Parts: sequence; structure tokens; C-alpha cells
Amino acid sequence: MSKVPYKIYLEEDEMPKAYQNLRAYMSEKPEPMLNPATLKPVTKEDMQAVFCDACIDQEFNVTDKFIEIPQPVFDFYKMYRPSPLVRAYNLEKLLDTPAEIYYKFEGTNTSGSHKLNSAVPQVYYAKQQGLTKLTTETGAGQWGTALSMASGFFGIDSTVYMVKVSSQQKPHRKAVMETYGTNVIPSPSETTEVGRAINEKYPGTGGSLGCAISEAVEVAVNTPNCRYVLGSVLDHVLLHQSIIGLESKIALDKYGITPDVVIGCVGGGSNFGGLISPFMAERLEGKNNIEFIAVEPASCPTLTRGKYAYDFGDIGKVTPLMKMYTLGSGFMPSPNHAGGLRYHGMNSTISKLYHDGYIKAVSYEQTKVFEAAKEFARVEGYLPAPESSHAIRAAIDEALKCRETGEKKKILFGLTGTGYFDLAGYQKFNSGELGDYIPTDEELETGFATLPQV
Repeated sequence: MSKVPYKIYLEEDEMPKAYQNLRAYMSEKPEPMLNPATLKPVTKEDMQAVFCDACIDQEFNVTDKFIEIPQPVFDFYKMYRPSPLVRAYNLEKLLDTPAEIYYKFEGTNTSGSHKLNSAVPQVYYAKQQGLTKLTTETGAGQWGTALSMASGFFGIDSTVYMVKVSSQQKPHRKAVMETYGTNVIPSPSETTEVGRAINEKYPGTGGSLGCAISEAVEVAVNTPNCRYVLGSVLDHVLLHQSIIGLESKIALDKYGITPDVVIGCVGGGSNFGGLISPFMAERLEGKNNIEFIAVEPASCPTLTRGKYAYDFGDIGKVTPLMKMYTLGSGFMPSPNHAGGLRYHGMNSTISKLYHDGYIKAVSYEQTKVFEAAKEFARVEGYLPAPESSHAIRAAIDEALKCRETGEKKKILFGLTGTGYFDLAGYQKFNSGELGDYIPTDEELETGFATLPQV
């Protein structure tokens, strides 16, 4: 077999033509979403005031293993996909490890991250439905940027509620979104009822994804011809992100490689779910014994310290109830530099797989994550986003274990985005000003106290 090149690229005709629906492979499905008013399973009709019809259909589809990618979406993908799968030879050398390290690099578009993979189909479906306006939230800004690109391309007005602390840390993200024609509002704001209530209850708060979701949903349901779109958490988003894992598997299969470990950062769970999708599908079919590791910030430890319970997806309690790992919708995370991972809950499919023992989870303090980011950047050339650097930290630790044991494991991780808008975080780390914050059990109990009694 020939030596694996530094970068493995697919040809256009090798690109996946359909998304993979991981839930169709699960013998035990995630619990259904519940209507908080009736505590009965949510229906498609319940969701039509909030989401696009096509996304609702995908959200309820638990039987079709593959769902076709619309041709206009595929044509858009061709502008930046397929993304490269990289063999991290230089990192392996630095670590002096017998392990083989591979990473799927999703930062090859202007948004700088994987988020465009779902923004494009969601905006396309909205356009096909005849909608003219969209609202959403964004944490670190990758999703908001991706939505602004897609909505600008398809000609739909969009408003993004950006977590206030992230908008302060990353003002250039706002400039990029506005360049594509999007209206960006720091959240919590004074433009919505829920925003005003949050500001009154938590004066001076830096906000959270839960706050921003509440504001975006409120505007969507009260604005004619408008719907809400989101960049993580729900299963139709995970579905769209399966293109990451499908491309990765096709590239690895060309060289006869099956990973022993697959690692991804987790906030709401979509990029991790997309990366593991084809590998987990085979695991569920008994065809491999791959280890899957979800990595989260110690400051927002949803899987590692959360509870598996029904909860709201937002602080304003306007979303359906979802059975997931959660810190409680009232949990207010610290303003660390992993903005895209600062979410109290987790995708229901990832939560179910973790609860059933198919996934392991680890958490790291942000200084350890930035240490790994700098180490990686110096030898591999890419400046990674802090979110992605959680996966890098775990991959390095797994490779170091191999150095100790002599195991020649094949490690795959997701490099979900670039860090060019995260230089304030790098600056603080370089100057020794960046600290760590781990919530106490008492602080977590404050969030758990907001869990609904279901």
C-alpha cells in the first residue's frame, strides 16, 4: 500500500450525494420531544410556526438511512467541499508517538468552520418554502457567519442574536456577517420581551446560547413569513453535518484505514455527530469496535457532569422539552473563549448514545486547550479555533498514551474551524492572563433547579 499523503482530497464525483441519518441505525431511538404545555410528544404541526417544513420532516425521520442532498445545495457545497483529510505527520513526530493521527479540516470556507454545511440546506429549504426572513442565535459567531453567507446567496433576510460576551470578544465576526447583509444584535438585548426580562434578572450578564435562542425564536414566531434556524442541537442539523464523516470515511477507505479512536469537540453536538455518523452506524451494526470520545469545556460540562433529563433548549423556556444531557436551561456558563461550546444541553441522539455507553466524554480547562492549540499550530500550520482545540487536546493525550504503551492506534479528530477571530483568547493566553473556571457542585445545582418536573 502506498504511503498516505499529507492531505487526502476527494474528487468531485466521490463527494457524498446524500446525508446519513444516524438514528435509522439505532435499535433504541432517542426519546421524543415533548410539548411543554401538554407533556405529549411534539407533532409536526406544533413546530411549523418555528421551523421550515423540510427541516421538520427531517427532524421526524428515524427510518431512512440516507436522505438525498438537493442539487442546488450540492452545487453550493462544491465551492468549498470536499474538505481535506490531513495526516498529521508533523504532530506525530513532535509527540514521538507510534500512533497515526488524522484530522478532518472544516475551515476551508469564509465562515471558517463546519457550520456552513447546515446553513446552506436550511436556507435553501426556507427559500423553496417561499419564506423571506430567518432568525437565529450564534455563540462564537461561526454559525451566524455561515447563515449570513447562505442567506446572502439565496436572497433571504436574516437576523442573528449573538451572545453578548462573544460579540464583545469578536467584533470582526459582526463585520463579516454584516458584509453578507445580516442584522447582528448582541444578546440579551432590549429588542425582545425575553431579552428585557433576562437583562432585568441578570444585570450586566454576558449572555448565553440559551438567551440568544429565546430571543431568536420570539422574533421568528411574531414576524410574518419568518422562521427560526439553528446551527446545532436538533437532529436535522446533525443530519446535514454527516457529510463530514462520510467524506472522512471515503478518504480513509481509499487507503484501507479504519480509525481506532474518533474524537470531536461538543457543544450542542452536531459536528461531533456528523463526524462519527458513518463510523457509529457501522459500530451499531456490529462491524467495528471504534472508541468515540466527545470533548467539552470544563466550564460547561454538559456530558461529564450534567443530568440525563427532559429540559428546555433555551433560558426563556419557549422550546419543546428534549431528553438530553443538560446542566439546566437556567445554567449561565462563564464567559470563556470556547463560545461555541457554551451550551447547557446536548443533542438527543448524542445524549442517548452516550447514555447507552457508545460514547465516552472528557472535559478540559481552557488553558490546557490553548496549550494544545499552540503546539498544534506550530507544527501543522493551521491556527485552530478554541472549540476545535478541545479535540486536539484529547487527540494529543491519546497519542501520548500510545507512546507509553507502544500501541499503534489510528486516531481521527475533527478540526472544525479556524481561530483567526479568536485572537483575543490567544493574546490572553500568550500573556498569561487566561485563567480557568470550573463550576462548583453548588453552582451546577442552581442550573439543575430549573429542570422541569417531567
